[in-house]
Amino acid sequence: MPSPTETIAWQYLNAHRKQLGEVNLRDWFAADPDRAQRYCLMACGITLDYSKQPIDAVTLKLLLQLADAMALPDWIERMFNGEKINSSEDRAVLHTALRNRANRPVLVDGKDVMLDVNRVLSLMGQFSAALREGTWRGHTGQAITDIVNIGIGGSDLGPAMVCGALKAYAHARLKAYFVSNVDSTHLAETLALLNPATTLFIVCSKTFTTQETLTNAHSARRWLIDKLGSQQAVAKHFVAVSTNGKEVAAFGIDTANMFEFWDWVGGRYSLWSAIGLSVSLLVGMERFIELLAGAHAMDEHFRHARPAENMPVLLALVGVWQRNFMAAESLAILPYSQALARFPAYLQQLEMESNGKRVGRDGHNVDYATSPIIWGEPGTNGQHAFYQLLHQGTSIMPADFIAVVETEYPLADHQAKLLANCLAQSEALLQGKDRASVEDELRGAGLSPQAIQMLAPHKVFPGNRPTNTLLLERLDAKTLGALIALYEHKVFIQGIIWNINSFDQWGVELGKQLANRILPELMGAAPGAKHDASTQHLIRLAKVHGDGGR
Repeated sequence: MPSPTETIAWQYLNAHRKQLGEVNLRDWFAADPDRAQRYCLMACGITLDYSKQPIDAVTLKLLLQLADAMALPDWIERMFNGEKINSSEDRAVLHTALRNRANRPVLVDGKDVMLDVNRVLSLMGQFSAALREGTWRGHTGQAITDIVNIGIGGSDLGPAMVCGALKAYAHARLKAYFVSNVDSTHLAETLALLNPATTLFIVCSKTFTTQETLTNAHSARRWLIDKLGSQQAVAKHFVAVSTNGKEVAAFGIDTANMFEFWDWVGGRYSLWSAIGLSVSLLVGMERFIELLAGAHAMDEHFRHARPAENMPVLLALVGVWQRNFMAAESLAILPYSQALARFPAYLQQLEMESNGKRVGRDGHNVDYATSPIIWGEPGTNGQHAFYQLLHQGTSIMPADFIAVVETEYPLADHQAKLLANCLAQSEALLQGKDRASVEDELRGAGLSPQAIQMLAPHKVFPGNRPTNTLLLERLDAKTLGALIALYEHKVFIQGIIWNINSFDQWGVELGKQLANRILPELMGAAPGAKHDASTQHLIRLAKVHGDGGR
């Protein structure tokens, strides 16, 4: 596969960008009354408005040609058909099979993986029903009231985000907590809220060796045994999402309560697997299936819709245009929904762990930008924090606004004000406010000419800042599933265009390896590894001023 920069489409896009010069989106809207309708698409309960992007018909045509030149249609089919497109790990990439509600056969090495997928879904359903109905009880015979998911990365961010998003549908008796950080504060403060007799821990680790997860799990185990006075309690208060039956059993978990997933499920794409057990417990298996169904609907749209009418394709191509031709270095994710408060953090892993790569599939360094920096917070909080930078800063930062039309908590005029703020912010970023308008406004307020001259520059908004707006009809399980799948496919498409492997994450390994060398030294062992002078000095300081973790 060639570098994207070697394609004719990329070269034409570069020339087109130069020809466009300084784009003025306000002028484009003024000259084209139908622009908003033409650059808008609806699918799976989501509306994508990308009309506030510096894209015209020529831009879109060339971007679609670039996707074709990078063989995107072939890669889509290869992924859905179970080919091992994760080349560096020789693995298939089949999170789509986990939500394959059509139940079409999906073969990996000649085996239909849907048999295993459906078996685990059935086990999840049985366990979820028993716990929610109160027939699964703890060691002292009491029903479970609190669920603690212990995991990290994809074993934490996905289920934590979804449980937060669907909290309105939670079982009245149940609360969900998520512990990921190896910092003891995270676990200790969570345990302080819990009754051991009514708490269930879900330990999520494919290998059952993840350092942070197992450290937290063993500390939780000691807490439970100390509180309930019996090691036998572990089997009634711990379950596992793993494939390592030997270690799960050694921990004290009945392997009948071990929920399996597979090496063709990447961590940041594992929400749809048994990693989503906390979701099925909190909101019920029926809604977990609805989550899968929403993602499957987006999968079908992605796989079969024409590229020019394909929401993941268009969202991805807009991002490529911004990153590679408009020189945007970041993307702000701005959900106007408190329920989606964790969505920016979820997308940070999804996008930056997937496409934060500097080496192409051919093993050579790339000479073009890949993943943007992903950041954001929910509105309206962000308006009183970092929106100053978006509106008047020296860098132009594209943003995705995400808004939900119907709320699960209708309270006075809150929702109308929330939506008004969302729409107003995207309008303000587009329109801005020029010097003449500012001066007229200040004169109307009765300011003197001298005061106007002094204050006016500070109140000018340049505008012309690019945004997408995604409107969700409602934030139910099905629409949420579609939204997550939309961004998953966007990331995949951009990886194909950038000719990188979006499904490995070797960049997380080096720090782990070095931490394993430093840990014994902090615990009192003699230095066993050579470090740079700064690290060696910091190790000495940590041993002098701390307890070394003991």
